[in-house]
Amino acid sequence: MAMISASDFRNGVTFEMDGKVMQVVEFQHVKPGKGAAFVRTKMKNIITGGVTETSFNPTAKFEQAFVERKDMEYSYNDGDLYYFMDMESFDMLPISKDLLSDSFRFIKENMTCKVMSYKGSVFGVEPPNFVELEVTETDPGFKGDTATNVTKPATLETGTEIKVPLFINPGDKIKIDTRTGEYLERCKG
Repeated sequence: MAMISASDFRNGVTFEMDGKVMQVVEFQHVKPGKGAAFVRTKMKNIITGGVTETSFNPTAKFEQAFVERKDMEYSYNDGDLYYFMDMESFDMLPISKDLLSDSFRFIKENMTCKVMSYKGSVFGVEPPNFVELEVTETDPGFKGDTATNVTKPATLETGTEIKVPLFINPGDKIKIDTRTGEYLERCKG
């Protein structure tokens, strides 16, 4: 089995600890003036979603947890079940709404996501980092208004509302970072 030491922690790394699978959410190497260095780690239990913070000795070793990440296409939802299609077998996989992160509000049908599972059980869905969506509702923009730090609310085709610059109009396609929920740019064409 592959081992990983706390000094190798990076965001997204998954490891087994006390029989649970943990994923590093944030980490910080701390070297105090006196005493031993340590790695302050915020980690999430990938099955329960619970987040805990703890400090590890940098030499602490853990068994790496191999999480399967498979590209699947989001097809449709029926109540609290969201159906994803396996692009090789065309099988439909229902995933409970509880397993979807907040960033899933930027996903529309036929977008490809990474479905994450551990030992066969799905624990999460990772949307693409960037998506392009159409603005369905917002106050019309003003010609020549290029103020960059002034924003207005806009509703996207997925029904989610975000802040956009003043020059964005209904019907514009915009690029969004799903990790932060931020507007990045207006798409050409």
